[in-house]
Amino acid sequence: MKRILFIVVVLILANRLPAQTPEELINKIKARLEKVNDYTAKGKLKTNVVFIKAPIASVKVYYKKPDKMKIVNENGISFIPKGSVNINLAKFLSASGNYEIVDAGKEAVTGLRILKLLPSDETSDIVLLTLYIDEKAELVKKAKNTTRDNGTYELEMTYGKYSSYGLPDKVIFSFNTKDYKLPKGVTFDYDDGSEKKAGEDMKNKKGKVEITYSEYAINKGVDDSVFK
Repeated sequence: MKRILFIVVVLILANRLPAQTPEELINKIKARLEKVNDYTAKGKLKTNVVFIKAPIASVKVYYKKPDKMKIVNENGISFIPKGSVNINLAKFLSASGNYEIVDAGKEAVTGLRILKLLPSDETSDIVLLTLYIDEKAELVKKAKNTTRDNGTYELEMTYGKYSSYGLPDKVIFSFNTKDYKLPKGVTFDYDDGSEKKAGEDMKNKKGKVEITYSEYAINKGVDDSVFK
């Protein structure tokens, strides 16, 4: 009986332990991400934009610390919003002291801890980065990035066997197509079978790009020539 009471008391006290401070939580996430110096990943890319027909593509993603990233699509075209893949959490979080952390409590439905990061550098392209964190797993499950020039992008991350490195098995980028600047002269096939200039009729459209990774090769070395 005493043993049962002891266990109950321990559980109650554990539940009453203070939550991690924003700084402690960010530092633990940062430490996990900093273990990755580089990686090469294979995956499938799915473009879900209502007015564009794009097949599911096989891609390779290359990353090298601190901020080099490249997505190579075997089909030759990747509809990736500028700014979304450039949400380099490892680089941003390593800028210790260059941002203010605001604790915004927890998301009602998911219970995820919400931290808002505001860069101190007035020239930073990032105006506000909002992180939705699984405190127990110490992983960023969602991120919302508000930029000066490229609108707002949202990411959702699903983790699996690479979670110890903070690397997701699946990433979903969500964005407003009106904020996405396409290169001049680029055209796509539209769902109605017609072909229009990219950039026309893009207002108030929602877009999603999903990358599902099948494998990572972590810290095996990536040559700088890959990013040229």
